[in-house]
Amino acid sequence: MPQRVRREVDRWLGSPVVNAVTQPTGFSPGVAARLVTSDGRRVFAKAVGAEPNPISPTMHRREIEISAALLDTALVPRLLWSHDEGDDGWVVLLFEDVDGRHPIQPWQIDELHRVIAAMEELATTLTPSPLSADLIGTAGDAFSTAVNGWQKLRDQHPAMLGRADEWSLRNLDTLVSVERTVSDVLKGDTLLNLDMRGDNVLLTQDQIWFVDWPHARVGPDWLDVVAFAPSVAMQGGPAPEEVISRHFACRAADSEAISAAVVAIAGYFTYQALQPPPPGLPTIRAFQDAQGVVAREWIAHRMGLL
Repeated sequence: MPQRVRREVDRWLGSPVVNAVTQPTGFSPGVAARLVTSDGRRVFAKAVGAEPNPISPTMHRREIEISAALLDTALVPRLLWSHDEGDDGWVVLLFEDVDGRHPIQPWQIDELHRVIAAMEELATTLTPSPLSADLIGTAGDAFSTAVNGWQKLRDQHPAMLGRADEWSLRNLDTLVSVERTVSDVLKGDTLLNLDMRGDNVLLTQDQIWFVDWPHARVGPDWLDVVAFAPSVAMQGGPAPEEVISRHFACRAADSEAISAAVVAIAGYFTYQALQPPPPGLPTIRAFQDAQGVVAREWIAHRMGLL
C-alpha cells in the first residue's frame, strides 16, 4: 500500500500495524493480508488501486456495499471499516480476522460435508435477501448478460471452440438454446455469493466462514452449491452430482432449472478460458479452464449430449 493509505489504516485502528502476513490464495491483484497492531489487535485487510487491474477497485467498492448489509448471523466475517480514495485511488476494506484455514486440497469428505451443511445454513439465513434485487441485481440478469458464454462463442469466436473441444462445437446450438432459458429459471429471494470456491471458505474448529462477496446477487437458494460443484471435482472432490445431492435446496429444485444453470456455468468457464488473462491475474484462465472441463462433462452426462 502507499504510505498515505497505510497512515489511514493506522489512524482508524488507533495503533500502528507492526506485522502483515500476505494470504496467498485467491485472484485479486491487490493486498490481502492479516494485520497485527502494536497493541495486539488483529484484522484482515483487502486493498487495491487501479493498477494493475482497473476493474478491481470497482469490485472492492461493491463488496463494501454488500458486506455492510450482511447480517451478523450470516457466516460472513464482519466488515469493520472501509476507505475509498475515489476515482483512480485506493480502496481498503478491514474485516474481523477469522483464525481459520482453507479446506484441505484435495477435498476431504468430512470437510466437504461441513461446508455444504454451512451453505445450507447460509442460504436459510440469507432468505429473504437483506439486500434488494433492485439494488444489487439478480442472478438471472447476471447470467443472461455477463455469463452467456455459449452465445458469445457462437457470435464472436466459433472457430476458437475447434481448438478447445469438439464436444462444445458439436453441441453449440443446443447449448445456446438452453442457455437462453437461464434468466427465466433462476428465480428466488436468497442472497447468493456466486463465487463459492475452496479459497473463499475458511474453516475453524467449530464454524465455517464464507468470504469475498463482490459478485453477490439475488436468486434461488440452490445456485451457490451448483456453481460450487465444478471447483470441488476439479480440486479432487466427488463428482458434481454427488455434491449437489447433499444440499437440501438442490434436492428440492427443478431438475431442468439446475441443468440450465450448469449449461450457463459451463459456457462461462469455456468462454473465459479462451480469453487473454486480465491484467494482474495471470493464473485465472487455467483455473477457469479446469472448471470448464468438469462442467462440460457434467452437462454432457446430465443431458445425454454426445
